[in-house]
Amino acid sequence: MALSPSLNRPEAPRTETARTAEKGGPAAEVPQARPESQPVAEGAAAPRQHGTEEPAGEAARRPRPRGRAPRRPSGRERHDEKITVYVSAEELMDLEHARLVLRGEHGLAVDRGRVVREAIAVVLADLEQRGEASILVRRLRGR
Repeated sequence: MALSPSLNRPEAPRTETARTAEKGGPAAEVPQARPESQPVAEGAAAPRQHGTEEPAGEAARRPRPRGRAPRRPSGRERHDEKITVYVSAEELMDLEHARLVLRGEHGLAVDRGRVVREAIAVVLADLEQRGEASILVRRLRGR
């Protein structure tokens, strides 16, 4: 039995570009829907409900809350290569603690990946410079 088009099924909210594409506009502008379970990136605005979009530029005209300094660029970069490293719960807590210390005591808002990349750079530079006496060689040998 074929489904009848008269069935009342809830429709997902559409953005303005999706409506434009339906009317013959450029299909490349249709954004992909973000599943509700996917978290919003840090610093990103929460998604707006259908029918409550702000006019273009409205957010730019809104004054910043008093008492907050303007945000500085984080220095975050996109990386093309990826590895997976498994760590213990204790190592993960130590890494998160280091991130919070960097933020709270040193004013450096960085993510865990950046901390790991910098630690790798420091250890590899030490290996290159000191060789046998490097911290990496000594730790891997158990001394």
